[in-house]
Amino acid sequence: MSRSPIWHPFTQHGLEPPMKRIVSAEGAYLVDEDGKRLFDAISSWWVITHGHRHPAIMAAIRAATEAFDQIIFAEFSHEPAETLAKGLIELAPAGLEHVFYSDSGSTSVEVALKMALGYFHNRGEKRDRIVVMEHGYHGDTIGTMSTGERGVFNAAYEPLLFGVDRLVFPEAGREQETLDMFESFCRSGRVAALLIEPLVLGAGGMKIYGANVLAGLKQIAERHGCLVIADEVMTGWGRTGTMFACEQAGISPDILCTSKGLTGGSLPLAATLCSGDIFDAHFSTDRRKTFFHSSSYTANPIACAAAVANLQVWRDEPVAQRIGQLQETLHANLGRFAGDGRFANIRQLGTIAALDLVVPSGGYLAEAGPRMRQLFRERGLIIRPLGNVIYLMPPYCATAQDLTHAFDAIDEVASIVTETAPVKSRAAGIQNRLREA
Repeated sequence: MSRSPIWHPFTQHGLEPPMKRIVSAEGAYLVDEDGKRLFDAISSWWVITHGHRHPAIMAAIRAATEAFDQIIFAEFSHEPAETLAKGLIELAPAGLEHVFYSDSGSTSVEVALKMALGYFHNRGEKRDRIVVMEHGYHGDTIGTMSTGERGVFNAAYEPLLFGVDRLVFPEAGREQETLDMFESFCRSGRVAALLIEPLVLGAGGMKIYGANVLAGLKQIAERHGCLVIADEVMTGWGRTGTMFACEQAGISPDILCTSKGLTGGSLPLAATLCSGDIFDAHFSTDRRKTFFHSSSYTANPIACAAAVANLQVWRDEPVAQRIGQLQETLHANLGRFAGDGRFANIRQLGTIAALDLVVPSGGYLAEAGPRMRQLFRERGLIIRPLGNVIYLMPPYCATAQDLTHAFDAIDEVASIVTETAPVKSRAAGIQNRLREA
């Protein structure tokens, strides 16, 4: 086979073997060119919610192609976008009244940052600082790299990045330190917005913090007149157990970013929702106050139709019940590793489960990561550890048998990588396999 000209994302081609081609997808599984079925335990980078190729969503896509392709969205609108916007406002936390469409999580956050800065600029207020949380990840465009954690990912691009103020992560027992730091930043009077992943930092290592911290940060922001941007690109659409993670803190952000599960994962689409005040700051007879942002594929009608169908799936099907069952199954399986010395920081939030493999060298570039990924693939699983952090974020159609298989593989792979196999852990794995048999 000739070498592919494709340059793949987050891939060091000098170390990776040729890519297997996926030939089909259905439910919680992908099938590669050799006919091997792979359990998609991370929902194809967190986008697939109900399962691959959900019938209602695929039917909506086919129907939309009979009437639409891309339509300029600067001086026209269309029914799928209008219906979706109304549905999103109904679902979102109270106070979000306007929807701006884009095409990825990164661009939805870029839009949010520009909205926040434009809001204060148009009001004649000099507020130009963005506050973020350490270990955060918001995307790979220039603005989102600037607001994300600095390191090997963006060292080469440092000349392009702008400065932000960073909060320490609210470790258990040290939450007040984070709140006090935010209060200190806000006292400058320069803070435009806090940009934050609510409750869990995804690519930063599935780091989980309490809803009380998020609520406290919102209270401080309100006291000082700065905005809160909730990056719900990963946490939205039920991942944390509620539709949006902000609900668990009882807060309404001023701006909310959503993508990934917006179309059930079927097509790329993003939306940035904002309050009426932010829209009104740009509403004027003065063209200089226009919100100057667009992409060529803003509000693609076919993607919007897929998202409208996704909203209907949430209305018609027992999605919340599936999420509840998935949470329980993940919790039960995580329990087998309690007290297991191979793992640390065993944690779960909604349908996200994570645990750290104890290895001499941790972090994102830990050699254990690629090794584990290869071993999982050999066992029919798509699991991409974040360095030594193993996590699962399966689609909601995943069965108890799917998850037992995944956790049995985690047990086995951890033993191979650490070259230890505690008797307690081995016995638990054997018992689970016997139950399934």
